[in-house]
Amino acid sequence: MVIRKLIYTDAKEFYGCLKIIDSETDFMMFEPDERVWNEEKISKNLKDENNLVLGVIDDEKIVGFLTAQRGVFRRIRHTAYIVIGIQKNYCNRKIGTKLFQMLDDWALQNKIVRLELTVVCENKGAIRLYEKSGFSIEGTKKKTMYVDGKYIDEYMMSKIF
Repeated sequence: MVIRKLIYTDAKEFYGCLKIIDSETDFMMFEPDERVWNEEKISKNLKDENNLVLGVIDDEKIVGFLTAQRGVFRRIRHTAYIVIGIQKNYCNRKIGTKLFQMLDDWALQNKIVRLELTVVCENKGAIRLYEKSGFSIEGTKKKTMYVDGKYIDEYMMSKIF
């Protein structure tokens, strides 16, 4: 298994990974049938040098990812918003820990002072990973998603360097 920065030629494989994760969990933003293939948009994101997109590759398949989207405007350029997803069969293998270690290296090299993310309050495994990686809960966002007929709360978490 290899973790590396994804490039624009990974767009289709990355999209396939996202679709699998969407179908395996209720903790991500997209429902299984909601994500639409847009090669131009995905390739553009993978080419953007301001952002980080890491892929977890096993047997030439992308099975997990971590993205860090840096603030665009000068006043928030020191921040990055994080999204992470790992396919079910690859969870609990320390992959998330490795992704966050690589994220920290990138953040320090790029003068990022604040990393932030949101997580469904019921996603205890992810919360443990984030806390172990140095994130702390800043607050609760109420009714941010509607999943299976009920509203879901999320924690806003951050890590300050």
